[in-house]
Amino acid sequence: MSNINRYAELHPSELAERIKAGAPAILPWGALEWHGPHLPLGLDGLVAEAFAERLAERTSGVLFPATWWAATTLPHALSLELPATLFEALVGAILGEVLKVGFQRVAIVSGHYAHPHELLLMDAAEAALSESGLLVLAAPPLALLGEEYLDHAARWETSQLLALRPDLVRLEWLDDVGVTDARQAPARTAVLGEDPRETATPAQGEAILNEALEAWVQRLDDLSAAWLTEFYRRRRAAYNSWLERYFRGDWEAALETWWQELTG
Repeated sequence: MSNINRYAELHPSELAERIKAGAPAILPWGALEWHGPHLPLGLDGLVAEAFAERLAERTSGVLFPATWWAATTLPHALSLELPATLFEALVGAILGEVLKVGFQRVAIVSGHYAHPHELLLMDAAEAALSESGLLVLAAPPLALLGEEYLDHAARWETSQLLALRPDLVRLEWLDDVGVTDARQAPARTAVLGEDPRETATPAQGEAILNEALEAWVQRLDDLSAAWLTEFYRRRRAAYNSWLERYFRGDWEAALETWWQELTG
């Protein structure tokens, strides 16, 4: 994709030109997290990077290197995460640096869907808007299409990777778990949503990514404080019942309690 303006590859005059033209900053954000036996540990970042590249190309935005360190990954020996407090500070610091350079619009494309991770991203985005007027759209690629697409290691995540990196998908390895429906054993499959063996396809993945890309392109072209405020209000409302049930001041403990309850 030769038409992508990558921050790390731009010369000072080229970056200044892009900023003067009002280009958005595009920040892909991944995670290193267990996604069952059938998907790679870096799925979130692989999808976020690929989507962010397309978004940067379509918007003439400036693509930043991906950040792979997330908050509250799924409890598993191979999942890696930052403490929530450190993650929150990191996001805030990065947005401060992006603002300092001169960007006025930012898209944080988060491939990681964990409730605390997303809420902390929203906190940072809204703080940046309140304190400096920086317009930050922080969300998973498919979030602009509806919450029903935000599954884990299931139909939609698997379909996206089938479209982008089919060489990394091993659906047949789910058969070794020994359950007819992968949802019956999330502690062994990581599947939260429809069994991908029955539902995931490359065509679906490509179609939903293209639909999401159109939504992001249109939104970034007309991004406003009023729209962002309403968008984050709706997204937070979707998490209220989860917060009331599990959050007692510790994000990591909340996710652990939720997972233990879910997996029995």
